[in-house]
Amino acid sequence: MANHLFFPLLVPLLSAVLATLVSQRRVVARTIALAAVLFDLGYSIWLLFTVGATGRLITQADDFAAPFGISLVADGLSAIMLTLTSIMMLVTVLYSFSTVSPYRERYYYYPLLLLLLFGCGGAFLTGDLFNLYVWFEVLLVASFGLITLGGERGQLEGGLKYVVLNLLGSTSFLIGAGLLYGVAGTLNMAHLAERLGSLQQPGIVTAVAGFFLFAYSSKAGLVPVFFWLPTSYHTPTVAVSALFSGLLTKVGIYALYRVFGTVFQRELERYGTLILVIAALTMVIGVMGAMAQVNVRRILSFHIISQVGYMIMGLGLVGVAGLAAGILYMVHHIVVKTALFMIGGTAEHLSGTGELKQMGGMARREPILAILWLLASFSLAGLPPLSGFFGKLGLIQVGLDQGQWLMVGVAAVVSLFTLFSMLKIWNEVFWKKAYVDQTNMPRASALLIAPSALLVALSLAIGFGASPVLQYSRYSAEQVFNTQGLVRDVCGPAGCNAVTSTANTP
Repeated sequence: MANHLFFPLLVPLLSAVLATLVSQRRVVARTIALAAVLFDLGYSIWLLFTVGATGRLITQADDFAAPFGISLVADGLSAIMLTLTSIMMLVTVLYSFSTVSPYRERYYYYPLLLLLLFGCGGAFLTGDLFNLYVWFEVLLVASFGLITLGGERGQLEGGLKYVVLNLLGSTSFLIGAGLLYGVAGTLNMAHLAERLGSLQQPGIVTAVAGFFLFAYSSKAGLVPVFFWLPTSYHTPTVAVSALFSGLLTKVGIYALYRVFGTVFQRELERYGTLILVIAALTMVIGVMGAMAQVNVRRILSFHIISQVGYMIMGLGLVGVAGLAAGILYMVHHIVVKTALFMIGGTAEHLSGTGELKQMGGMARREPILAILWLLASFSLAGLPPLSGFFGKLGLIQVGLDQGQWLMVGVAAVVSLFTLFSMLKIWNEVFWKKAYVDQTNMPRASALLIAPSALLVALSLAIGFGASPVLQYSRYSAEQVFNTQGLVRDVCGPAGCNAVTSTANTP
């Protein structure tokens, strides 16, 4: 039993309670948040190497045997997501020290961040679908609090749209979970993977899988349920926008990878073509939306939509190679997108506006910021040898191997449009002459630049060290599809059906 898997849940939860109690003492609340995040980061890195060396780690709450109790399962994909979550949370906390107002800090800003960390940890470790639903709701509560913290009109409007459309996805999730329990009699993922393989009701299971596809698509910001994202992500503080941009939609992508890779493997083959169509439309609509915008954070928000299309393309290619490329691309995107939001947000923080026409001259005034922007932009567009290139190359190679010419063509063309829209920001914010007097404009402090510099350095490391990252991604994808290994690790060598049969025997 790996009972230590509860640590990345208990530490953020207890820290959130402590930070709430001392919320009026900013320095103490900051210290608690930073300590909790550093603990989670250290634990996640250790877990990354441990899972890579020994395989899955499993524990059961209160020692109730699976599939009856609550299972926590850590495999390669879980460890990757936990590590990235901790890194994003660390840079967000550091960035918040310079950009979040004392008013917001005193009104439970750090407790909400820690609650978000708690929810992400639970979503990435849970081994059953009902608890995945619960963790999504924890994330929804924390993220709604962070979006609306400050009470400005734009925030409340964005927060309302965010909650309403996410509740639509949650309702679909709950309906799908209820139907699935009615069909299979369990929501434990290992047990479902075992039981659905022998179930003689393929039509019902395919329909239920459709509910899950809709639910997770809304969480991930995929077409046609992406409207909440560009209307809400630019409204909170820059630090929160950056964290959301890198992390939140990826929880939906993670759920799609996990549930369709493990539970609905047969349905994934049936939905593969539809998922590729959704991926292509998401790429095109996202990048076209970005090109039409004139605000830095709104452009970057539409780019999130476009880029999640690449990640879902990895799932739609149906197989270990496609999923491995999708995981590699997701790792790159979480890092680079958070960096871009922080760099763009810093330019907005210094200029006092995020409107492109009112900005300019930033390259001469803040050359380090300009260099960081160029590196992150080229990586997002997929220029070699930066991190975005290898993920896209992997997806295109698998697509060509499968004869998905149209999908590959869309992915390649969208990359060019992505580069174009990123250069538009470069020209307007950094390169063109400033039309306003910048004499009194504040300079970017080292603490303001350091978080984005750390992320750009990490992006470069992923690009130049792409081989081991791809190997780990492939190892993680193989674990996701290896349902026999999951059933054995969670329920024992006889399987989950044998456990339930023994329990029901008088």
